Amino acid sequence: MKAILKFDYPVFTKKIIEEKLAPFGFKFSVVGFGEIEFHEDLPSEKYEEITSMLTDLGIEVLENQKNILVQKIKDTIIEMVSNEEPLNVKSSVYLTEKLDHSYGYLSNLFSEVTYTSVENFIIIQKIEIAKQLIINDQLSLTEIAYKLNYSSVAHLSTQFKNCTGITPSAFHRIITKRKNKTLNN
Repeated sequence: MKAILKFDYPVFTKKIIEEKLAPFGFKFSVVGFGEIEFHEDLPSEKYEEITSMLTDLGIEVLENQKNILVQKIKDTIIEMVSNEEPLNVKSSVYLTEKLDHSYGYLSNLFSEVTYTSVENFIIIQKIEIAKQLIINDQLSLTEIAYKLNYSSVAHLSTQFKNCTGITPSAFHRIITKRKNKTLNN
């Protein structure tokens, strides 16, 4: 049997972090998505142990200020595109307000560190969510386009094809065939 899961990444991540850090006995708070604040100084060997445990989970502890801000940009974008209701604000305004830096600075830093643009990262995140929504098969393409704040289904389809090489309809057909094949076996 196959089960399709939908994650609330911030909630899921917070629970995992809390569960994994609790045995260390240090007081901490999960300040935001991808950010932890320890309420006491950690001995260096414990810090290394925590860093190693997090690395084993696929979580990188960032210490370079530029990388930290780029990760905050990524987390904010994921939060923005994962929002249940479409936001009626431009992504540049959203990032500026959330991160308290000018969009020009955020955009330049992001490009410098990741070798891609903020806009491209947003598109990739939207297409990943679109794929999950198509797989879940609960929304029409029109509803998916609205949910992801696209101006039209055609705009979503164009970006989907540019990112994946196939149209959303073709992706849906492939997923449906795979589901049917799994059910028949």
